[in-house]
Amino acid sequence: MPNSRLLNLLIFLATALIIGAALYMEHVMLLEPCGLCITQRVFVVAAGLVCLLAALHNPGATGRRNYGMLAATMCVAGAYFAIRQIWLTYLPEDQVPACGPGFSYMLDNFPLMDTLSFLLVGDGNCAEVNWRFLGIFSIPELALMGFVALFSLCLFQAFRREG
Repeated sequence: MPNSRLLNLLIFLATALIIGAALYMEHVMLLEPCGLCITQRVFVVAAGLVCLLAALHNPGATGRRNYGMLAATMCVAGAYFAIRQIWLTYLPEDQVPACGPGFSYMLDNFPLMDTLSFLLVGDGNCAEVNWRFLGIFSIPELALMGFVALFSLCLFQAFRREG
């Protein structure tokens, strides 16, 4: 098993790969991210930055535990929003919230707090499934799997014994 510094760096690289895949889907595959997708990206980036800081700092046992728990908390928050989006995708059509304006439009025309509320709650756009990996997993389902894997690694980092 790699030492904690190297594992933190590997977790950071995994988050960079996840964000790279999300940007590829957005800019090459032309899949427009919804508010909940953007929120999930924020938590992937936050977890990655915490692990990058941990790799650069290379703390002792207490610091390693604190960094690991903070990154794991980011993963739990991101997983919450992935689960919310998955829930929206499985709602019956008559119960799906109405679609709102696009994110860039909201940033330009609405107060910041209204835009943040939109990002945290989601709307009908978040219920659309436009692409599935292997025809099985939707993007939020893949995101949830990613958050679970990252959470597991972060918890391992927090409680590992390094001798």
